[in-house]
Amino acid sequence: MNSRQILFCFLICVLTITGCNTKKQVIVGNEPALARAKQTLDSLYSYYSIPGTQLLRENYPSNIAEYTATYLASEEQKNMPNQYSYLWPYSGTFSAVNALFEATQDTIYQSLLNKKVLVGLEEYFDTRRVPEAYASYINTAPQSDRFYDDNIWLGIDFTDTYLITKENKYLQKAELIWKFIESGTDNKLGGGIYWCEQKKASKNTCSNAPGSVFALKLFQATQNKTYLNKGEQLYNWTKAQLQDSTDYLYFDNIALDGKIGKAKFAYNSGQMMQSASLLYQLTGKKEYLTDAQNIAKGCHNYFFMNYTPENTNAFKMIKKGDVWFIAVMLRGFIELYQADKNETYLDSFSKSLDYAWGHARDEKGLFNTDFSGKTQDNRRWLLTQAAMVEMYARLAAIK
Repeated sequence: MNSRQILFCFLICVLTITGCNTKKQVIVGNEPALARAKQTLDSLYSYYSIPGTQLLRENYPSNIAEYTATYLASEEQKNMPNQYSYLWPYSGTFSAVNALFEATQDTIYQSLLNKKVLVGLEEYFDTRRVPEAYASYINTAPQSDRFYDDNIWLGIDFTDTYLITKENKYLQKAELIWKFIESGTDNKLGGGIYWCEQKKASKNTCSNAPGSVFALKLFQATQNKTYLNKGEQLYNWTKAQLQDSTDYLYFDNIALDGKIGKAKFAYNSGQMMQSASLLYQLTGKKEYLTDAQNIAKGCHNYFFMNYTPENTNAFKMIKKGDVWFIAVMLRGFIELYQADKNETYLDSFSKSLDYAWGHARDEKGLFNTDFSGKTQDNRRWLLTQAAMVEMYARLAAIK
């Protein structure tokens, strides 16, 4: 038995021991949430793994010919059937395992990162173009687009791993990614980061809001004030260009001609909430705390709904939508909680995820996107499962 097999046997044993039914328990900051994170990670690797590689399938069931990845910039790439997941869904497993590592401080999860997650991730690393960065599909396939936001999420994860371990190899990777991010900036529209290297037509909140968070985390890791200044600049640019002043939430993007794409997604506002919370912690400026609290109120009103289950009390439930967007929004709420200790919003997450465990989860341990359980998805997306692992783990880690 090789080291990877030993690791997985041990992980499965842990999951078996802790995988009890905790449907009726409150799950913030305790063992039931952790058990659920572990069980869901076990299900993820059971149904998305591909023999002979550390790469993963994008969906379960995996019907490659009938699936189109609608989130890509290139029409040609969207319509290309692929055996493996694109980078973005795959990267969710990095965040998921990182969250479990942080929650448990158990080095088994660092081993899982090093021997599985990061091995697979390197299949996407593109050295053919400068600066080096992660491409949207594996490097043995025809050359694919490179997205600034995809790389930012990875940069945040590498920085988080460094902050847990203090091992320089993770920080070196994060700073390499930052160089790529800087190559996606210019003075058009007064600053900001583009969305896609090959399609510089818009500057999106999904690049700039987490770009600010990434810079601020790099400052925490290095104490280099250049990162603090850049994080603050990106925050202020995004607020000026893309915030809806009527509800404090964030629009999706601004095109180079100044036209605003007005869709509102949970992760965009959530990352601005996290950035504002970090800026308050790092600078002591109370306007950032006020900003974060205003965004939190707006998110709670917009991305949650009043829900009354049979035979129990009403609560604010997360609306059906992209579950990973919700997981990223949770990061913002947790960061704000560290500053103001307001439990209201985390209580809504806790009750939503508790209900989802009993109603949105199928017999294989995989989740649908409708937490009420009223509708079922035709396929289960890899990134949804990774997001559920991350959310349960992050709730378990709250002190």
